Amino acid sequence: MRLAVPNKGRLHEPTIDLLERAGLHVENGADRKLYAETVDPDVTLLFVRAADIPEYLADGAADLGITGLDQVRESGHDLADLLDLEFGRCRLVLAVPEDGDVASVEDLAGKTVATEFPTITREFFAETGVDPSIVEVTGATELTPHVEMADAIVDITSTGTTLKVNRLQVIEEVLSSSVRLFAREDVREEPKVREIRTALSSVLSADGKRYLMMNVPEDRLEDVREVIPGLGGPTVMDIADGDGTVAVHAVVSERDVFETITEVKKRGASGILVTEIERLVK
Repeated sequence: MRLAVPNKGRLHEPTIDLLERAGLHVENGADRKLYAETVDPDVTLLFVRAADIPEYLADGAADLGITGLDQVRESGHDLADLLDLEFGRCRLVLAVPEDGDVASVEDLAGKTVATEFPTITREFFAETGVDPSIVEVTGATELTPHVEMADAIVDITSTGTTLKVNRLQVIEEVLSSSVRLFAREDVREEPKVREIRTALSSVLSADGKRYLMMNVPEDRLEDVREVIPGLGGPTVMDIADGDGTVAVHAVVSERDVFETITEVKKRGASGILVTEIERLVK
């Protein structure tokens, strides 16, 4: 199974970190290598430009790929979107000069829009029924309205700061994107594909969660249950020679830990232990 991952840039390190946390450790992978083995003998990583990963999947050079939704939509390839990996979030937006005469999508009829994402842009305007001229550029998109190359742009933004610096304002969101796990349609149900998806999903499910353990007198158990915001409710286990005490385990949100500990102590819990969770398989 060949998994294509970004070879550099802002998506590379978060991707490798996620794979490591999921147990898919990279072996013999050094800088400038084009591929690397993993601890799973059936999984090989291919290091590819994020924008090229959809093509690798479509051509059969890779079975799975990790890249942005924007890259896949721009490629035009029909790939299986298996899992949102919850990083690399950004928006593709339609922006115009703050002091210009364009205030809506409809105002762009017969005008010019510059973008690095011509496929997505054409699809967007086709859905709106507006038909501007699309000019493809390969960089410095924000500059084009100021040198009279375009009346508007469609570009990626994370915080909007670059647009503001260049005196541009957003009038419409074109696409909300994040990094996803994609697969070719013909392999999406393969056992190894499901295994990799489950491993990655388990890491994401564990983010922001903590494992809470405590001892509780049996006669106070219901009181303690009421204040534990657990995942599916707490697990209660007998303790050998517990003398009327049971062990209560629960998965809680990290943001609820402080308040939960305070409340369960008030209701008789003791020996409270909180630990991090590396993976959580639902």
